Amino acid sequence: MAAKDALAPETLIPLGQIVNTHATRGELRVRLYNPSSTILAAGTHVVLRRGGEQQPRVVGAVRPHRHLILLTLEGCESMTAAEALVGYEVCVPEKDLPPTGAGEIYHYQLLGMTVVTSAGAEIGIVAEVMTTTSNDICVVRAGTQEHLIPFIADIVKEVDRAHRRIVIEPLPGLLDS
Repeated sequence: MAAKDALAPETLIPLGQIVNTHATRGELRVRLYNPSSTILAAGTHVVLRRGGEQQPRVVGAVRPHRHLILLTLEGCESMTAAEALVGYEVCVPEKDLPPTGAGEIYHYQLLGMTVVTSAGAEIGIVAEVMTTTSNDICVVRAGTQEHLIPFIADIVKEVDRAHRRIVIEPLPGLLDS
């Protein structure tokens, strides 16, 4: 990412989306983009975002519920108040994310990276990252072509943050269209 494309410290990173209400006391059902994320906790400052609208809020409580989480926000204590928030993304400023460990990277950091083979052939650009039960998958697009690249050590050989590229060693058939 060139300096002009660098994220500003106040850049909002979406953690999930409010998909529905739960019960009658203002609880919200949230689908996390990374289901194993633990960043949301009581007292966390978040920004709800939909289109150009942003609302700063404070998390009251969080609890797991099937494949979602149930979230309460300060000031949202009725079903009517909760219904008005369905469709908003729950975001945090990038500066509030915990630092990544060695060999770790956030999904949003992969977006826009160029994917190349170890032989130097350009495959495309990471357009999306999907989470599955077994591993993450990078959706790599080049024009009308799309490749699903499992983000696993057998395939991903290097993630070069400085040059915004991912080097892969494709398994036989992985890049066949």
